[in-house]
Amino acid sequence: MRKSLVALFALLAVLGLSAQEFTIVNGTEPVSLDPHAVEGVPEHRIYMALFEGLTVADPRTNRAVPGVAKSWSYSKDFKTITFNIREGVKWSDGVEITADTVVKSWLRKMDPKNAFQYADLPASYIAGAMDYLEGKAGPENVKIRAVDKYTFEVQLVGPTPFFADMTIHYAFAIVPIHAIEKYGADWVKPGKIVSNGPFVLKEWKPQEKIVVEKNPTYWDAKNVGLKKITFIANDDVNVGYNLYKTGAADWVETVPSELMDEVKLRKDFHVAPEYGTYYYIFNVTRKPLDDARVRKALAMSIDKKALVEKVTRGGQVPADSFVPPSAGYTPTKGLAYNPEQARKLLADAGFPGGKGFPTLTILYNTSSNHKRIAEFIQAQWKENLGITVNLMNQEWGTYLDTRSQSHNFDIARAGWIGDYLDPSTFLDMWVTGGTQNDGLYSNKKYDELIQKSRVTSGAERFKIMQEAENILIDQDMAVLPLYFYVTQNLINLDKWDGWYPNPLNTHPWKFVRPKK
Repeated sequence: MRKSLVALFALLAVLGLSAQEFTIVNGTEPVSLDPHAVEGVPEHRIYMALFEGLTVADPRTNRAVPGVAKSWSYSKDFKTITFNIREGVKWSDGVEITADTVVKSWLRKMDPKNAFQYADLPASYIAGAMDYLEGKAGPENVKIRAVDKYTFEVQLVGPTPFFADMTIHYAFAIVPIHAIEKYGADWVKPGKIVSNGPFVLKEWKPQEKIVVEKNPTYWDAKNVGLKKITFIANDDVNVGYNLYKTGAADWVETVPSELMDEVKLRKDFHVAPEYGTYYYIFNVTRKPLDDARVRKALAMSIDKKALVEKVTRGGQVPADSFVPPSAGYTPTKGLAYNPEQARKLLADAGFPGGKGFPTLTILYNTSSNHKRIAEFIQAQWKENLGITVNLMNQEWGTYLDTRSQSHNFDIARAGWIGDYLDPSTFLDMWVTGGTQNDGLYSNKKYDELIQKSRVTSGAERFKIMQEAENILIDQDMAVLPLYFYVTQNLINLDKWDGWYPNPLNTHPWKFVRPKK
């Protein structure tokens, strides 16, 4: 299949594509096109083409700019936010979107019967919503309402001046309730799907590509600069790089680490700091990973500086904290590379020189880059601790099920790019029962601090979050930070406008257009 993809798109490149047609190597096959079932970057990019929430991301800053909502305002205490919906905004089938559509959409996302990933993101900040999500109260308890046809109000658990930025995220997606009621789970299939974004679904060939075309009913269609976007489903970074080099793709955001010296010489290679962390998750319910001394020994026996200099080689920054550097926030110190101390901790846990330590497995999603990182860590643990671990790769959908649904893993590779530009997007993940808490970590004090941070503001809020991160990393080593991301995009900015390096590597399609 990959060889046929290369041949197909190389042929298209030779024949020449319209200047208003754009092709991206999008990673893996999407798990779903239902915005409420989205949980990964490949799906997010398709979501931004097909759907639009109350707000969209500014292409330069990732801050909220108007989408379905033309404006919004906060109360003086930042505990209530009111969105003004555009009149006449419609789904692709002509049905109008109103404030009531938003209410029903958000309630669907948080409905405990649906068990959607990310449902705890809105539920953690909307007053009354967590009780609804946990099945302790009905939807009437959730403090969102349609004040009138075009006015939508949200009451928050505490002062949240960044809430508008949060609504960019697909956890706050607006969905076509009328189509869902008509077709059920089939509503996202070609011929049935209804969307409200700058593009509509034209074609979906599973494991090959998704094609979208400009949506003539989109409220801002006159300012959409592309006619068609093709999302290639491919998780082989070498194939993706070759597609780009032959002109068969206009953008790839992952490049082969072993070819980094070659890639760095290209004028169209763009590296920038990214608000994200590459890390390993410990399943803390499994022995001996239920012992913090073991987790700390594993963390302190990895030379992260060598990892980024010899393996990833793309400018990544070694990470001992989970939260990247953030405005106004000082991340925890973390545990630095110290093989001698690591060996002592492992001995204290009952495994001197690695003797008696069970063979664990590192799980990662299929990628030559992830494989090279896992092999480096495998070698570090063998050399510094005398222990053996196996490696196991799975394709994206299976990997997500293993990691997030069954939790049937020892140690799993993961990466987290902030959902918005605030440390809470990293720390909210690890509360007891959180939908992103795949390692099943639980610490009552940590939970209390995170809850306290949600009803606090300013410098005091940051201080509380710093205390929580200290528990998460320095005290419990619940997750193992490896490095802070940098964006690594290949795109010809002499050809394309409206695409800018930014901290979340989020590029809304409505702004991308050929350069004049």
